[in-house]
Amino acid sequence: MKAVGVVVEYNPFHNGHLFHLQQAKGQSGAEIAIAAMSGNFLQRGEPALVSKWARTRMALSAGVDIVFELPYRFATQHAEVFADGAVSILSSAGCSTLVFGSESGDLGAFERTILFLEKNNEQFQENIKYYTSKGNSYPKSISLSFQSLSPSETFIDISSPNNILGLHYIQAINKQKSRMLPDTITRKSAGYHDEHFSSATIASATSIRKALFGASGEMDTIKSLVPYTSFEQLSEYKENFGGFQSWENYWPLLKYKLLQSSPAEIRDFYEVEEGLENRLLSTAASSSSFHEFMESIKTKRYTWTRLQRVCLHILTNTKKDEMKKPQNTVNYLRLLGATEKGREYLKLYKKNFTLPVISKLSAYSDPDLDLDIKASRIYALGQNGEGQEELLREEFSRPPIML
Repeated sequence: MKAVGVVVEYNPFHNGHLFHLQQAKGQSGAEIAIAAMSGNFLQRGEPALVSKWARTRMALSAGVDIVFELPYRFATQHAEVFADGAVSILSSAGCSTLVFGSESGDLGAFERTILFLEKNNEQFQENIKYYTSKGNSYPKSISLSFQSLSPSETFIDISSPNNILGLHYIQAINKQKSRMLPDTITRKSAGYHDEHFSSATIASATSIRKALFGASGEMDTIKSLVPYTSFEQLSEYKENFGGFQSWENYWPLLKYKLLQSSPAEIRDFYEVEEGLENRLLSTAASSSSFHEFMESIKTKRYTWTRLQRVCLHILTNTKKDEMKKPQNTVNYLRLLGATEKGREYLKLYKKNFTLPVISKLSAYSDPDLDLDIKASRIYALGQNGEGQEELLREEFSRPPIML
């Protein structure tokens, strides 16, 4: 049974994801699709719209066969570490191919770009430092540095988010000496950050979330943009929990954490650097919402995503020494769910996996798993009463979802 790997957040699973999944299976000739999926908090430093269990059910209902959780230590990191963790999961699970969506859609352009960067790495890194020192954000400095090298061939646009991730997936495969092959497909229609619907059936997850949190918040506005199984899951989640998770749910907790902390304590949290703690503390007391707080602390140097990740690590009490580790690969495969075909694959090949498969929290101990447990407890605080209790029960009592 040939397996293809995909790296996903599914926040939520929409028609663009379905297209990617179907293309990944078709291009690779795989019978099985394995997803490395972020848990309850995501790479852009925000809580997932719905829990990882609800998103796992969406994925399995739409054609993914096995879902493994990408641990918090990787899921909430910049692209390089995010890719390292995801690639190590899919490679360990025996995937023959990793298929990622990109703005480029040209695998040859990715390979040419990687060779060019390797050849010019010293100057590339020096240029990044120079542009960062001029007050540019890190992503902007990377783009400016690349442009300054005056590439003459056809390369990928490294200012595009999915191109950047794809670049790091391929570099991680090379670095880990994985036998897994990379492949890419062009993203369909909507851009990663598009906030408005650009088609009747394909839209970005960002625009779908914006619609769900909009003034009307009507579920029917997204009905044509997601598979019916996703629509059912989202409707059920909204009914059961009274709404979806967003940063505003956690703002009182973050504000309390900031106001009761000293600058020295804030400096200990991961990604807090260069006096940022003073800006956070001086703004927190006067902000009445998370969005207002973010608008006040955002600068040209610090992107919204970077600042959200800083806030997330403060919220979850995650220190630098918990995240900065020499080993940037996972230690285990936490199984969130599987279809009947997925279970057959696990039965046949699990003994050949290079990492243990964990389906029960009490059966394994690891610092990264401890981080995931802590993050899930904090995620549950975004709901009240029975909703909070239900999310906690899911984390500690629910077995993997079997469809």
